[in-house]
Amino acid sequence: MQYTKIAQNNYNLHVIETDKYKTIFLKVNFKRKLKKNEIAMRNMLVNVLLESTENYPTKRLMEIETEELYELGYRGSNYASGKYSILGLDEIFLNPKYTEENMLEKSIAFMGEILFHPHADETGFDSVGYDIAYHSLEDYLSSLKENPDAYASIRLLEEVEPNTVLSYRSCGYPEDLKNINRKKLYQYYQKVLQEDIVDIFVIGNIKVKQIEKLIAKYFPFQERKMEHKSHFYHVKNQKEKVTFTREEASLQQSKLWMAYRIKNATDYELRYVLNVFNYILGGSPNSKLFVNVREKNSLCYSISSSSQPLVSILTIRAGINASEYDRACALILEQVEDIKNGKFEEEEIQNAITTYKNSLKSFEDNAESMISLYAGMEYLNSDPIEKRIEQIKKVDKKQIQQLANKCVLDTIFFLEGNEENEKESFETL
Repeated sequence: MQYTKIAQNNYNLHVIETDKYKTIFLKVNFKRKLKKNEIAMRNMLVNVLLESTENYPTKRLMEIETEELYELGYRGSNYASGKYSILGLDEIFLNPKYTEENMLEKSIAFMGEILFHPHADETGFDSVGYDIAYHSLEDYLSSLKENPDAYASIRLLEEVEPNTVLSYRSCGYPEDLKNINRKKLYQYYQKVLQEDIVDIFVIGNIKVKQIEKLIAKYFPFQERKMEHKSHFYHVKNQKEKVTFTREEASLQQSKLWMAYRIKNATDYELRYVLNVFNYILGGSPNSKLFVNVREKNSLCYSISSSSQPLVSILTIRAGINASEYDRACALILEQVEDIKNGKFEEEEIQNAITTYKNSLKSFEDNAESMISLYAGMEYLNSDPIEKRIEQIKKVDKKQIQQLANKCVLDTIFFLEGNEENEKESFETL
């Protein structure tokens, strides 16, 4: 694979040339500082843009055009990356080698149509597409508690550090959605188009010069400030004691979530040591949490841990019966303490490193994964695959213990289920 970055005053173009895939994958990312009151707006925007355009004023007409483009696929996303919000639009289409020679230009032109020619006028976005996007987001926000794991994970981080980027809900907030209208959304779209940092990623059997010309032709972005600042966010306030929050819900199993702050970790620890530590603790079927809490003691239906290096947080989640809360908590805390005290084997470290290396090597099998890799290099200053493998090999027992001892339990969130429902659930296992 050959990677080329073309930095300009209006966007960065990232081209990955490879003959490994039969398709071409194009991603356009819009990045700006994460603001709580803009999250719903950005979720609305990405969905409205995909509903219709000036030349394809209905969803059906857009679908007909994608059929003409040999089943071109397109979609959007909006997510937080540390201190930043990234709104992305993707499309994937067959390499013109397998279709027609002009399909490359037509496919890129279709994305240009979505970005620069929305179905809108001076009154705002078209009401049909707007209403579809509005009601879809409204329904999701109102039903959030019906997904207990998603709800519990959100509530956990809200308790860790309220009113900061760590606590912001990725779906947005009902009160912000209600303040949006077609005109406000269109005005915000224009602001995004003019001000957001833009990165365009293209991967496939392509030529840099050809892609550069087509992007310039169909993506006429204006000049803007192309600042590059760290996405990493460090929790500010250190608590004197653990925050405990309990809520009741009609569930078949209670949800126990814990958050550990990672204090004063180095860049190397967050990027590499944390991966190995998390794998040993709860990131694999052979992890300490799974083996000792679930299998040996049958205290939970499910249990795992995950790391969020961009915000220096480690979370543990478990599905339990409410009556087992005390025992489950005690045994979970014991597993963390065991790692802090070096009670784990070299074999566990090597298994974690092998899994990490295999996951990196599998990136090359998927075009989208490769774009994620290069996006990480652009946004997070991540290392390329070869260097990542070199760095992960250096992780040792002492480093894992040192990092584990920087992990401090901050918050416990307990979504307590109904005892009768839990009994019925247990009897069906």
